[in-house]
Amino acid sequence: MKTKGGEILNHVILVGRLTEDPELLLTNEQSRMVINLAVPRSYRNSQGIYETDFLRCVLWNGIAKRTKEYCKKGDIVSVRGRLQVRTYENDLEEKKYMTEVIVESISFVSSNHKEKIISEDDCFKENDS
Repeated sequence: MKTKGGEILNHVILVGRLTEDPELLLTNEQSRMVINLAVPRSYRNSQGIYETDFLRCVLWNGIAKRTKEYCKKGDIVSVRGRLQVRTYENDLEEKKYMTEVIVESISFVSSNHKEKIISEDDCFKENDS
């Protein structure tokens, strides 16, 4: 999408550690995975400590399957994707918002398969053959 002032982008790149072993879920004949990345901030807080953000990332199909195959808790991964905000109602019928990273590619930085980069395009090619 182009605007008068240039391009509008929804693009995220994160590098962090997996907070738990990846778990694959099957939903409507698709593979889905939710991982949390621990991403340290690049600056210290007022007490001199580097704080960490824990970011929810959603992976689908081939990307999810490969991540399950190659990664475990504590591994460092790099993800590229886009932000998505979902709304839902809790048990008290209050409207809640959840921000997630929809992962379009992942690189395994510290696993045994560190040279492996998996993207949606690779997964589509795999399904075509």
